[in-house]
Amino acid sequence: MHVTAELLSDSAALAADGSPAARHVAAFRAQGTPALIANAACEVMLLRQGAARLPVTIDDGSRGRSYVSSPHSTYVLYPRDEIGLMGLGGVRYVAEGVLGLIAGLMRASRLSRAVHLDNWLLSTSLHGDWQGEGLAQMRRLLAARYPDHFIAIRSVDAWTCPALLDAVRADGWTLLPARQVWVTDDLERDWRVRSHTKADARMLRRSGLTLERPERIAPSDAARIAELYHQLYVARYSAINPRFTPAFVTMSAETGLLAYSLLRNPAGEVMAFAALRCAGGVGTVPLMGYDTARPQEEALYRIASYCATALALERGLRFHGSAGASQFKRNRGARGIIEYMAVDGRHLSAPRRAALAVLAAGLNRFMVPMLESRGW
Repeated sequence: MHVTAELLSDSAALAADGSPAARHVAAFRAQGTPALIANAACEVMLLRQGAARLPVTIDDGSRGRSYVSSPHSTYVLYPRDEIGLMGLGGVRYVAEGVLGLIAGLMRASRLSRAVHLDNWLLSTSLHGDWQGEGLAQMRRLLAARYPDHFIAIRSVDAWTCPALLDAVRADGWTLLPARQVWVTDDLERDWRVRSHTKADARMLRRSGLTLERPERIAPSDAARIAELYHQLYVARYSAINPRFTPAFVTMSAETGLLAYSLLRNPAGEVMAFAALRCAGGVGTVPLMGYDTARPQEEALYRIASYCATALALERGLRFHGSAGASQFKRNRGARGIIEYMAVDGRHLSAPRRAALAVLAAGLNRFMVPMLESRGW
C-alpha cells in the first residue's frame, strides 16, 4: 500500500500528532534552534510517513556551526580541533594537508547545504525502531522540496541500525565514514565485571556525592548542567561541539528525550552529570559534564560515566559509547566500529556529484584504515 510522506512544521499539526519526535520538533520551532543549541542555525521539521516520525533539519550551508547539522564541521572543523589536541608531531602537517584537500572537496560539492533525515541534533542520532521503511519515498520528497540540498542521514552503522544501513545501500546512497565509536554488546557480561568498572563504583561510594535521577530539571540545575557540559566539551575540546543551553536541558528532560543522572555534593551543588538517550534497545550519552576545576583524583568523569552506563544496564540496553577516550572505553569492555554519514545527491549537478564521489573514495580508502589502526 502506498503511504504518503509529508513534512510538518505547523504548531497545531505537531501538537495533534503528539509523538515524541513531534514534541521535539515543536520545541525547536517554538523557541528557535539557537535558543536550544547556540551554535546551530538549522530549521527543524517533522517528516511523517506511516508509523515513522522523523525530525528533519535543513541547513543552508553556513560554516562554523556545530557538526550536529553541518557536514563541513563534521569533516573539516572538528577534525582540525582534534589534530590540535592530539599532539601528532610531524604527522600533524600531513593530517592538515589532507584536511585541506577535504575542505576543497567540501567547497566544490557544497555538501554543507544539506537536509538531514532523522536528525535529533545530538552527537549520536539513534534511529530507534526506524529501519529504513519508506526511505526512497522520503528521499524523493526531500529532494523535490530542497532541490539544491544534499540529503543525509547521520550515525549510520552496522551495530545500532544494520537494517537501515542495508536500506541506504540498496537505495543507492553514498556512505562517508565519519568516526570510530565504541560500543558494548552486553553490559552485564562485558562491562559490569571489569576491574575498571568496579573501581569506578568504589569511587562513587567514597565520593560523598548523592545520585539523583529527576524527571524534571529545575532552572538552577539546568543552568549548572549547561555550564558543566560547556566546561568539558566546548571550552576544553572543541567549539564545534553543540553548545546546549539551559533551555535545551529543560526541554530534553520534559519531553523524555534524555534521562539525567545528577551527582550532588553535600551542599546540594551538582558536581557532575550524565544524560542518557535511549532508542531501539540502545543507550548513549550525548551530554555529560563535571566541574573541571576540581582535582583529578575526585574522578568526576569516571563517576558520571559509571552512573550513565549503570542506568543503561538497569534498562537492559546495549551501550553506544560515542567517540573519543578510546582506551578508557576499551578498559570497560567496549569495542570500536565505524560510523557513517549516508548522503544522496542524485538530483544535483554532475560537478557536485563528482566531488562527493571523490570525497567518499578518499575517506573510505584512507580514513577507515587510519581510524582502525590507531584506535581513534
